[in-house]
Amino acid sequence: MTSGNDTFGNSGVSTVTDIATEHASRYLQQLCKHFAHKRPVEFDSRSGHISFGVGDCRLSADDTVLRISLASPDQEQMAQLQDVVVRHLVRFAFREELGVTWRAGE
Repeated sequence: MTSGNDTFGNSGVSTVTDIATEHASRYLQQLCKHFAHKRPVEFDSRSGHISFGVGDCRLSADDTVLRISLASPDQEQMAQLQDVVVRHLVRFAFREELGVTWRAGE
């Protein structure tokens, strides 16, 4: 078993976004708690990992930024993963406008 961006080998796709928010830890925990009902999840106040059928989501939070890193086997599944994560994040962060801009993973 591998970890990080090697989850799907060399043929996988990875993306990352850094979202400016003073509520990064709260949103990280809300996302993880929400998905823990149906998905394998590990988290604390500063980092989290959610395993989806279409890929993996890793989260990290500091005082001003929520970083979301995604890894998926292909572009189609990546689009699904990005959609489900962002839709839920926007639902939890309804009181503020979050800027989500994906870039190639690191």
